[in-house]
Amino acid sequence: MLVLDVLQGPDRGMKFQLPDGEPQLIGRSSESLPLTDATVSRRHAELTPDDSKWFLRDLDSSNGTFVNGERIARERIELSPGDQIRCGSTLMVFAATTPPENASMVQVIAPQDMDVTVERRIDPNEESVILAEPDPVKAANDHLRVIYQLTALTASTVDRDTLLEGVMSLIFEELRPDRGFILLKEDPADPDSRLQPAVMRYKERPLTVEEGHIPVSQTIIQHTLARGEGILSTNAMNDMRFRAGDSVRAYGIRSAICVPIRTRQRIHGVIHIDSSMAQFTFTESQLNLANAIGQHTGLALANTQLVQSRMLTERLAAMGQTVAWLSHSIKNILQGLRGGADAVQLALNRGDLNLAKEGWPILARNLDRIYGLTMNMLAFSKQRKLELELTPLGPVIQEVVQLIQDSCDRKRVGLVLDLAQDMPPIPLDAYAIHQVLMNLLTNAIEAVPARTGLITLKTQFLPQKHEALISVADNGCGIDPERHEEIFEAFRSTKGQRGTGLGLAVTRKIVQEHGGSVQVESDPGQGATFIISLPSDRAALGSAETRLPRPLPSAELDKDF
Repeated sequence: MLVLDVLQGPDRGMKFQLPDGEPQLIGRSSESLPLTDATVSRRHAELTPDDSKWFLRDLDSSNGTFVNGERIARERIELSPGDQIRCGSTLMVFAATTPPENASMVQVIAPQDMDVTVERRIDPNEESVILAEPDPVKAANDHLRVIYQLTALTASTVDRDTLLEGVMSLIFEELRPDRGFILLKEDPADPDSRLQPAVMRYKERPLTVEEGHIPVSQTIIQHTLARGEGILSTNAMNDMRFRAGDSVRAYGIRSAICVPIRTRQRIHGVIHIDSSMAQFTFTESQLNLANAIGQHTGLALANTQLVQSRMLTERLAAMGQTVAWLSHSIKNILQGLRGGADAVQLALNRGDLNLAKEGWPILARNLDRIYGLTMNMLAFSKQRKLELELTPLGPVIQEVVQLIQDSCDRKRVGLVLDLAQDMPPIPLDAYAIHQVLMNLLTNAIEAVPARTGLITLKTQFLPQKHEALISVADNGCGIDPERHEEIFEAFRSTKGQRGTGLGLAVTRKIVQEHGGSVQVESDPGQGATFIISLPSDRAALGSAETRLPRPLPSAELDKDF
């Protein structure tokens, strides 16, 4: 005896027996099988027996008749036990009361130029048919939504691992497998290249399986790679194609989907998902979706490789530019060191202490320059977490002034301090602000003329704005307004070969990390004023407790260095 078992729709759960030799009408008319689905036509489809076989044809219904997801016409088609019939929103299975043993369902998606046989048989006694083909329109909408999400994912990341993790998350959300993994070739251009695991995921990891380990069925994967096609097996253990693979049975793979990750004729790897649940079956519609995901993932991987290649090229170019800039500065410093060392060596050979005193300042100045260059390089290239503490500005400024006073004296320029007496302790990293002031004052000393140069370092507290201002003004040659923003870019120097182009870039970086800003006011021939604004409220410390300030750098130690 054969029956129609209603799986989905308003009449879900009903069973209609099909008497031998009597045609049956599917619809809402009085002579039809009593369906109440409003999306079913009055005379929707007809079931006809012929020599112990049953045939189905559509009767020009409004919403069509589908068998196993494919729409049929007026020409009748033969039904087999386990076939699924959809009329409107009603899904039925054409079932035998005694199901055939070891029934399975196999569908294959292959390139158009390949001749592939498609089999469709499903065990009607299994509850897995409940997860069979959805309404075609709804499936198309769901697939469109998934492809949109996948496109957004591939467009928002250029990191391979992040991309693949996102793809697997999308697959688990939509297809709900028990486990899944993505394997990639070491070299996609080499057909014999080894596969390496890129992503592995379990719905629930068995206790007997090691962390990060998923047993792989080489039989299914090699079939996908060899044919370049997506495959689906709803009962892999009984699939004739995989009987040679003991792993399929050993791992209890009940239903599996494996699709290639490819771009044109190049296969990057495979996406494999499977389930060992007896009541779960992947569908042809899900195979189509997985195949599309594999295609999009292949395109995204190819794009990621191009982006990373371009980034590497740009990084090498930037490194070359950096080395070119720094080599000039280091060469000039080394020349200064060599000149001072020669003078000191000559003085030692002659035993002339006065000559040694003339050569030593040259060495000291160039030691200071290479020390400053090293600190700026570290500050610019390394992301360092600031240690903000409530710190008085006065001692920090006095320490910097002691370090640069000798340079002012040698050039005979004046240094005026105008420090606010009402300045409270502000949240800052004393070592970082020390470096900022050293950069600004060193630039000012080099910018002003000898003997007539004047530098003014001023602080001001703005309680209404919760700001502390530090300004460094000089009477040097000034800066063209068109270059005010350019001077803060790395490796942009107005000093020719005497500058590294890192001082002001590091200064802005440190100040911005404090939540502040740095600006310049200058015109050609009118000197320059650099103004630093730092937040003075404790909110900059977050939830951290106020701590005592650390000892400032030792002036004597820095000078000896």
